[in-house]
Amino acid sequence: MPIRLAVQPSLKDLFTEAARAERGGRPAAGMFVSSGDPTVTEICASAGLDYLLIDAEHSPLGLETILAQLRAMAGYGSIPVVRLPGLDEVLVKQYLDLGAQSLVVPMVNSAADAEAAVRAVHYPPRGVRGVGSALARSARWNRVPDYLSRAAELVTLVVQVESAAAVGSAAQIAAVDGVDGVFVGPSDLAASMGLIGQQTHPDVVAAVKDVVAAVRQSGKFVGVNAFARSQAQDYLDAGADFVNVGADVALLARGTEALADAWCAPAGEEQGPGTAPRGSY
Repeated sequence: MPIRLAVQPSLKDLFTEAARAERGGRPAAGMFVSSGDPTVTEICASAGLDYLLIDAEHSPLGLETILAQLRAMAGYGSIPVVRLPGLDEVLVKQYLDLGAQSLVVPMVNSAADAEAAVRAVHYPPRGVRGVGSALARSARWNRVPDYLSRAAELVTLVVQVESAAAVGSAAQIAAVDGVDGVFVGPSDLAASMGLIGQQTHPDVVAAVKDVVAAVRQSGKFVGVNAFARSQAQDYLDAGADFVNVGADVALLARGTEALADAWCAPAGEEQGPGTAPRGSY
């Protein structure tokens, strides 16, 4: 008799009443993994974070690399989330077939964009996702019972609001049936507001909080990227359900800078363990 497998949780499972209660009511926290190295991903996955966001938008990750990272995470409690390079029906199909159950679609600027993302993640007649479950890890090669009829409930779709236009349409974007949550990107948002590199500018922070309020009003979950602890806490206090608090490559960059500053200073400069790193996040 063939083995009949269960599927792993997806991101929306972090925001059920039971999951929130299990965390003691605290918001969820996770980080980017951008290096593409499965060992690094496994180290991060076993650290105790609620989720890891595998980033294919700003990192050189292909399908095989993402598949290796999903497998590296499979034995741990952190939920794998994958951010696509962009809204593309073919890529959505391929990422879902890899077994990515939680997708983040960047640069969603309108309700129409959100509706297109919903169509991409659903099989017909609701959507346009191609059917290949017998060939795909998503259905464990047809070992997940009734995968085709259950796929919609197993997938979490998060759309990313990261432009001034999207902020103005946040309520309409969040209201689209099939959108499970919204992720706010302050870096691109700041750039679209003419404030590139100024993610903590008061106008950017206010815009992020406007999105948080609009999405919460819709009944969907909402998160934000904020590497600075004080900024992350400020967004959580404003009602964000989850926060992305770091990245593997940023941690490596800052950590190695700290080592170099501590031990490789030019002769005559007093340096030592504990010297502040050159960069910050």
